[in-house]
Amino acid sequence: MIRVFVVAASPVVRAGLSAVVATSSKLTVVGSASDLDTFTKEFEQLQPDVVLLDVSGHFQELVWEKLLSSQQPYPFAIIILTDELDSINFEAALRAGVRSILPSISTESEIVAAVEAIALGLVVLHSDTIESVLPFKESSVREKDTSPVVQALTPREIEVLQMLGSGLGNKAIAKRLNISEHTVKFHVSSIFQKLSVSTRTEAVTVGVRLGLIML
Repeated sequence: MIRVFVVAASPVVRAGLSAVVATSSKLTVVGSASDLDTFTKEFEQLQPDVVLLDVSGHFQELVWEKLLSSQQPYPFAIIILTDELDSINFEAALRAGVRSILPSISTESEIVAAVEAIALGLVVLHSDTIESVLPFKESSVREKDTSPVVQALTPREIEVLQMLGSGLGNKAIAKRLNISEHTVKFHVSSIFQKLSVSTRTEAVTVGVRLGLIML
């Protein structure tokens, strides 16, 4: 069961988001708060896996200030709901530990899917945010151009890694690329070795962080 804590200034929004989370049998709401300070006081006792943050108006500025001031990585995944996508510094957000940024108008199914995905270590961005993230992705690739990890991955391996990020199995990848399943297994094994990971989730997570793929 994935443990979720809801933070929102409005009691109505908190109740609504808690109800949305409760629609999934894989999720459970362990608590809610009107601000991050209150959440911090309850964190050790509740131990959530995911923190669902609704930010709006001046509350958004307070949230970013709090998140970016942390000197250590957070022991939980963060998902942001906002009505001001244009004002978000995506690079700073991702580096601060935010693993999903969704518009406030996201559907119940989109929110639930995002919570479940980031709990598994994935990064989830709404389609409306892709254009804003592209500059970050491109700069990340340029920064990593001299990295042996990026240079080691072949174009085909990056293609396979992208399909792993889409949740495809070996058989589906083989059919999509018109290659044998044995060849897919070889590529996956090579990706694991080059990225120093042992699972598909870890490989996708590292791939996103390096700017190799975009979910």
